[in-house]
Amino acid sequence: MTDTWDTIADWYAELLRTGSPLNDFNRDTLLAHLPDQLSGRQVLDLGCGEGIITRALAARGATAHGIDPSTRLIEHARTAGTPGPGTVSYAVDDGCVLGTVADRSVDWVTAGLSLNHVPDLDAALTAVRRVLTPRGALVLSVPHPCFEAPHASWTRLADGTHRRVVGDYLAEGFWRSADPRAVRRAGNRHRTLSGYLTALLRQGFTPETVDEPAPTAPVIAHQPRRAGLPPFLLIRARAPHDPSGPAG
Repeated sequence: MTDTWDTIADWYAELLRTGSPLNDFNRDTLLAHLPDQLSGRQVLDLGCGEGIITRALAARGATAHGIDPSTRLIEHARTAGTPGPGTVSYAVDDGCVLGTVADRSVDWVTAGLSLNHVPDLDAALTAVRRVLTPRGALVLSVPHPCFEAPHASWTRLADGTHRRVVGDYLAEGFWRSADPRAVRRAGNRHRTLSGYLTALLRQGFTPETVDEPAPTAPVIAHQPRRAGLPPFLLIRARAPHDPSGPAG
């Protein structure tokens, strides 16, 4: 059987809820690019999965709406509750369409490790631009494309240290991990770093921050070979200014 996000949803939700240093790190580094207080703000969490980021947005006071194409992951998200003081809602939706989200209705869009799964990045960014208020912002994270290219592996040197081996960085497109314990057994779409930045510019976004966060001690303790390598690429980009409306 070929895995999908629905078939691995129960495993994935359990992984995050019992403690996943890498996913916790992704959530925390992404949220560092948003205001500490989001009361009165509408935030869309694109590709919310089981709601790890959506709940954190509500904890900052946001009215947070999570969307994901996986019905089973949305079921898990709905059972997790709301930490408040904000609120959460969820819907099954296509990240390339955002059919459940009205035009110019959200101040922020978060996309934590999700845009590397959409089949059409330009379509997803067009949809994000549509739903953002004028000068609203998108904060996204993806597995660092320079180190998480298709079928990248590790090699052990004579001194006992490990180095990342990447041979297919320019091979953009869909690929699937053969590791039965890997999230990417459900599939992943590799794009180059310049591919992400160029797509944002093409859709009129202005990149404000590009971050390659160093792994924290808990991440290194869990995966020692990752010491010295940024697991994620984070980008905060501002939507185009529209003089007919207020700033987001």
